[in-house]
Amino acid sequence: MTQKSVLVAYGSKHGATAGIASQIGRTLREDGVDATVLPADDVNDVRGYDAVVLGGAPYAGHWSGKAKRCAKRNADHLEHRPVRLFCSGPVDSSAEQHGIPPVPAVAREMERIGAREHRTFGGSVTSCTPGFIARAMVRAGKGGDFRNPEQIRSWAHHISAELTAAH
Repeated sequence: MTQKSVLVAYGSKHGATAGIASQIGRTLREDGVDATVLPADDVNDVRGYDAVVLGGAPYAGHWSGKAKRCAKRNADHLEHRPVRLFCSGPVDSSAEQHGIPPVPAVAREMERIGAREHRTFGGSVTSCTPGFIARAMVRAGKGGDFRNPEQIRSWAHHISAELTAAH
């Protein structure tokens, strides 16, 4: 059996989504999948990969511009391979408690490129997060790191199991 290759691309403003992408990539590699993790802005051609995982954070109902532009640039080739989308989002425990459907902009993107599934993970706004709004959220007690590493690893294991079962 040949080793599957997966691109994990992400659009990240403050690093939370990049951290999720890195965890997905590490877990896929632990499962024997050849995983490459790249910023979405650096992805110009997905043809060298058997599957793609693309992530970004929703902002005011829109998906990360970096992730969306990556999907648009590669749309013709994404629809010919398994694609999964993820969001880093809520800065509370809601993503751990129940599945969160994609925001409408992400749902439209899923349909446009034929993505197989979507997953929302908790986000992160900490005192290290740059920006006035992030610092104000932390001061107001609304920050924290709500990324659940076990939930992220579990989804990555699901992806690798599906890829290896396909062959």
